[in-house]
Amino acid sequence: MKKILIFMTNHATLGETDEANGTYAAELTHAVAEFDKAKFQYDLVTIAGGEAPLYGENDFDDDAHKSVLADPAFVAKIKATKKAGDINIDDYDAVFYPGGFGLLSDLATNDEVAALTAQLYDKGAIVGAVCHGPAGLLPVVLNSGEKLLSTKEVTGFTRDEEVAAETIDKIPLVLEDELRTSAKSFSKVDVWQEHLVIDGQLITGQNPASAHAVGKAMVAALV
Repeated sequence: MKKILIFMTNHATLGETDEANGTYAAELTHAVAEFDKAKFQYDLVTIAGGEAPLYGENDFDDDAHKSVLADPAFVAKIKATKKAGDINIDDYDAVFYPGGFGLLSDLATNDEVAALTAQLYDKGAIVGAVCHGPAGLLPVVLNSGEKLLSTKEVTGFTRDEEVAAETIDKIPLVLEDELRTSAKSFSKVDVWQEHLVIDGQLITGQNPASAHAVGKAMVAALV
C-alpha cells in the first residue's frame, strides 16, 4: 500500500499580520480525497508537530471536501501532526505540499524538511505541490548538489492571484517571482483556473482549483 508524506505549516497567520491562516483547507482535502479513493495511507507532518492550523474550511461545499473534513481519522491527524524530525523517511512513496500562505513563513526556508523531501526525490519518489505549496520546494537540494527546481518546469500561485486576493503586501515572498528565479521555467494560466504541470517526478498545480488534479496525477504516477 502506498503512503504519502504530507508536509503542512505550523505558521498560523498571514505573514506577520494577525489574520488567521495556515494551510488552505481545500488544497489539502481535495488531494486527500484522491488518496483515500486510491486507498493510499498518508501522514500529516509539520516542523514542530502538534495541531496544524487550517483556514477556509467553509469556502467549498463539495462532497469530497466535506467528507474529508468530517472524517475522524483526518481530524485526529490535523490535531496531532507528526514532527518532521521523528518520521522514518523510508516509510513513504511520495510527498505532497498543500498550499496556504502559512508555509511562506516556515517551510519555504526550512532545511530539515527540504532534506527529507530531497531524500525521497533521490530514491525516485513522486513530489507534488499545489498553490503556495511549491514554496516548500525552494530550499530542496538534491544529493547531486543541484536544486530540485533548477531543471524543472513548475507552476504555483501567481502574482496576479496575489493581487486579486489582496495579499501581495502582506506576505514574506511572492511565489511566482521566486519560482521564476529558481525553476527552469514557470507556467501559468488566468487567475483561479485549473492548471497542472507534470515534469518527471514533480507535479505542481497553480491554485486551489488545481488541488484535485494534483491529487489525481500523484495517484496515477504511483499506481
